[in-house]
Amino acid sequence: MKTSLIWFIPLLMALAVLAACIIFPAARSVAKDVGYGISQAIFGHMHRSGLLLGAYAFPEGSLFQFSSTFAAAKTLASLSNANPAAAGSIAHGYTDGDEILLTSGWEDATDTVYQVNQTSVDAFEVLGLNATITNFFPAGSGVGTAEKLSSWQTIPQVLSIATSGGDPRFTTISPLAKRNSINVPTGFNAASITLTLGHDPSNAVYQTMLDLSRSLTKVAFKMVLSGGGISYGYGYMTVSEMPSLNVNQANTVTASFALLGRSISYDS
Repeated sequence: MKTSLIWFIPLLMALAVLAACIIFPAARSVAKDVGYGISQAIFGHMHRSGLLLGAYAFPEGSLFQFSSTFAAAKTLASLSNANPAAAGSIAHGYTDGDEILLTSGWEDATDTVYQVNQTSVDAFEVLGLNATITNFFPAGSGVGTAEKLSSWQTIPQVLSIATSGGDPRFTTISPLAKRNSINVPTGFNAASITLTLGHDPSNAVYQTMLDLSRSLTKVAFKMVLSGGGISYGYGYMTVSEMPSLNVNQANTVTASFALLGRSISYDS
């Protein structure tokens, strides 16, 4: 019944807007805005419900942020081989959706930013961490620490973004008796993200980025995509001070992030 109402109400509103356009031509401008809002609501519901397949996202309107503010580390007494992995930590203080930096004995999960789901005052789930394959996540050896992230700062004047790495890595094997070589997957290449920024030495956030860069301070990185979705990373931020100058183009500098762990994405 609830599902049918979700579709029925917007349909009635759309019919009312159409009728208003026919009877009152002057209302067409307002109707256009209302119609756009209704269509966005319908498509948003379809996307969240899995009814809209093959949805595409675009970078325009996205935000890029970093944080070097980590709360005191919480010791993990346990980290289960589950999907998502469940962590035990006495009085952790986390709430649903909190962002943490995980440091773990599992090398395939450490140095990575995750969102959490609080299940009790002493336990939480590490969303996005599927630790069911014990070959990569040996039972009992994943314990470590979690540090809550805060104080995200938006990177100013981003003009372009380029990503590299993160793609599958293969080792080629050529058995003597087999004339066709074999590509065996052996992991993933190191990932990095490079942003081109408008050069503005008076910008306070840019100056903070320079200080963190020169001190080799590790930071968390977040992409808030306009089409839906949030992606995280953690590693070194390197920012250039020498601007690139080209005729009829804005002066630019680059900020690069070399990720130490995985890049994890969530549906916003």
